[in-house]
Amino acid sequence: MYIHVGEDILVRSRDIVAIIDKESVNSSKYVEEFLDRRDDAVINLSKGSFKSVVVTTEKIYFSPLASGTLKKRSYKLNVHDF
Repeated sequence: MYIHVGEDILVRSRDIVAIIDKESVNSSKYVEEFLDRRDDAVINLSKGSFKSVVVTTEKIYFSPLASGTLKKRSYKLNVHDF
């Protein structure tokens, strides 16, 4: 199944590695270092400030959607898959 992460981008749910909220990104030097190293794979989907970061096997998306919203979407999809 696919999850809408912002703009017109759909991500396959099985490709999602992590969904990180903005506060965790800003407060962790390890996450900041990871994002700096993978700068070529980062795609900013938010027109202003982002609310969450979606890490997939291929790309990293800065999403305008809250991590809670994305979690609910992924949970609903996983329940329907079974």
